[in-house]
Amino acid sequence: MFNKLLQHPIVQTPLAWLRAHPREGGVLAAILAVLIGPFLLKPADTTTPRHWDRRLVIVTPHPGLIRDEFGHAFAAHWKAKTGETLYIDWRVPGGTSEIAMLVKSEFSAAFEQHWKEELKREWTPEIAQTFLSEKSESEARKTFLASNIGIGVDVMFGGGAYDFESQAKSGALVAGDGVKTGLSAVIKTHPEWFGDAAIPEKLSGEPFRDPAGRWCGACISSSGIVYNKDVLKRLGIEKEPQTWADLADPRYFGQIACTDPAKSGSVTKVFEMLIQQQMHLAVEAEKTKPTFGKENPELELQTGVEAGWIAGLQLIQKIAGNARYFSDTSTKIPLDVVRGEAAAGMCIDFYGRTAQDDARKADGTSRIGFVAPLGGTSVSVDPIGLFRGAPNAEVATAFIEFVLSEAGQKLWSFRPGTPGGPRAHALRRLPVRRDFYTSANLPHMPDAAEMPFEKASAFVYEAERTGPAFNSIRFLVRVLCVDSHEELKTAWQEILEADMNERALTVLHDLNRVKYDTATGPIRKTLSSRDKIQETLLARQLGNTFRSQYARAFEIALRRQ
Repeated sequence: MFNKLLQHPIVQTPLAWLRAHPREGGVLAAILAVLIGPFLLKPADTTTPRHWDRRLVIVTPHPGLIRDEFGHAFAAHWKAKTGETLYIDWRVPGGTSEIAMLVKSEFSAAFEQHWKEELKREWTPEIAQTFLSEKSESEARKTFLASNIGIGVDVMFGGGAYDFESQAKSGALVAGDGVKTGLSAVIKTHPEWFGDAAIPEKLSGEPFRDPAGRWCGACISSSGIVYNKDVLKRLGIEKEPQTWADLADPRYFGQIACTDPAKSGSVTKVFEMLIQQQMHLAVEAEKTKPTFGKENPELELQTGVEAGWIAGLQLIQKIAGNARYFSDTSTKIPLDVVRGEAAAGMCIDFYGRTAQDDARKADGTSRIGFVAPLGGTSVSVDPIGLFRGAPNAEVATAFIEFVLSEAGQKLWSFRPGTPGGPRAHALRRLPVRRDFYTSANLPHMPDAAEMPFEKASAFVYEAERTGPAFNSIRFLVRVLCVDSHEELKTAWQEILEADMNERALTVLHDLNRVKYDTATGPIRKTLSSRDKIQETLLARQLGNTFRSQYARAFEIALRRQ
């Protein structure tokens, strides 16, 4: 039968063509493989059902493991509760920076359409610039806040508190109606989950939830250093890194894995913590001076803050000089450290702990280590919130409630296979609810010893110091270290070979163009204006300045002047 089929003219014609044109046939085969490959390789076990009753759209920077565990668990929870089959439509445009750009773009398009087609009003560049601005009192701003305009997405899940605060201030995230939808409804239903005994509003200066109920921390997050013990040994580094400053050690040259903060809000948070620590050290140094407090204590403290800002940026320059690269994704860092392609990297705690777990031997030891620098990182949160105009606000609210419930907190923190824990992989995230850390739950948690609510006292986040400069930090690290990485790395290498040539180091570290008052003043103003042309011009101007500066530092070190 099959042989007869092959002899049929309909089959013979393309076969004859393929024999006559083998090269073109190979190209055609490759194209077909690309087209049908995703269907052939699609896993049988998926959270995308063939038929569904409801759909929940979630935008997130969370990796696949988290999406998979929460997708399966909540779909099962919804099925048991309502009998409905739920399709969870995950949208993963990239890190929090990409998500922020996407959300702004989508809301701008949606509001423009509403303004022009439904209100029959003229759309202007001024409206486009101001309707998402918290400071605007324009009619367009009031119209937007009074509307239920949406972007077809229900929930924002994951990122940093700063990013959620920004989205809430813009009006993209909402509290809901307080009865059936939004975090406000969850708070009304479960008041015992919110307060100092469970999810506080703040902890050691870090916001844990929005007072207006537009977002709430879903789990706890902190920053740290993931490192490969075998690579450290090969480099002759006996002491494992314990502080951010350890990563500036010349022996780490070409061995540090970093992420571009422009691509990740969580990575910007790492650099912010590093700067905060340097500010704290500088302020404490001011307090030890015999003259402190005799004239103007407030001004003297500000002097310490400004000195700490410069010291922090200079430390970042040194770490960047040691950097092997600046990746577009934070997930690459622990992977390269595990593979031995980098000695150490800066990452979020659960990435580091997961890498440590993945490399663990049968005897319990691991060649991978992770440390959260004591006094060098705060305890912050990874939040969740409801979008304005959510098409499925009821399901979205149930998802928020599930994530904050004991069932959701178990998924974050329990070992795989334990009752209520993840199915396949430990997520290694710490619960955001203080009341979850009980004698019944702690034995099931691989990170029970972390006890973040107790450790939080080691670092007090001074929001007024770096909060206004958060976007400036993201911008300046890109200009100082990412865009000019080759020039910085070349200069740093020559300075190291010149036994830390003092004159070259002074030129390298000249940051007078980006002092604290400049970062919190003109630079912040430019970035807040949302004028991409002006931001690009500023980046180009500063970039050229520092590239030239690094080139001079290289020449000085090369000549051993």
